[in-house]
Amino acid sequence: MKDRGLPAIVRAVPARLFERPPRSWRSRPSGGSTFAELVRQLPPELLEKALTHSSWVDVRTQSYERLEFLGDSVLGLAIASTLWKRYPDSGEGELARLKAFVVSRASCAQVAERVGIAKLMLEKAPAPEAKRREAVANQTILGNVLEGLIGAVFLTHGFEQARLAVVDAFEGQISFAVTAHVDHKTALQELLAPRGVQPAYRLVAEVGPPHARVFTSEVSVSGVARGRGSGTTIKTSEQNAAGEALAALTETDPAS
Repeated sequence: MKDRGLPAIVRAVPARLFERPPRSWRSRPSGGSTFAELVRQLPPELLEKALTHSSWVDVRTQSYERLEFLGDSVLGLAIASTLWKRYPDSGEGELARLKAFVVSRASCAQVAERVGIAKLMLEKAPAPEAKRREAVANQTILGNVLEGLIGAVFLTHGFEQARLAVVDAFEGQISFAVTAHVDHKTALQELLAPRGVQPAYRLVAEVGPPHARVFTSEVSVSGVARGRGSGTTIKTSEQNAAGEALAALTETDPAS
């Protein structure tokens, strides 16, 4: 998760949908400790590194970036393995779409806020107060720190303990992704963002009388058509095209 700014998904998903009791911070996952408890048990030097922004140190490897890299993979495996077990009737494409939403930069920022990463940084981050306050005002940094802490928890407590705590922390995101409508256009943008690529939509057909118009749109990625969809509005046709593109891309490149 790099500092590219939060994507449109933050605006597309109402914040109130994530405003539920922070059970990840207060409850105990079945068979394990909460994420907060595992973080409190981190060795001081590892916790300090997980809370250190790269602009605060002369050598970037002394910041949270390496832990963030590790935590991103731990988060992905924890969520992927959980989705695989919970939803045995879901195909690869659907599982990949669910995972893409749950581990997105926007989701990480939401979870970071919910579990109190800002308070932790204000109390423990090794920087002057002004810099700490500047950092916690940035949702992207909070999400990055969350991933850094996940990496640190994995190194200290092992994968199974980390998995239980991480899944508990992201339970709200999983529930929303499964039970609510996730904007396919935004999800596609999220999937492509790490590659520095943007999807391109174009209207390819418009048929029927004025009172019963049907539109067909096509979405391309790097100049290659990846999905086509139809609907009674252009917006709906683009959503359906994005859904088809998501299925195609996640089936051919599930690691994305």
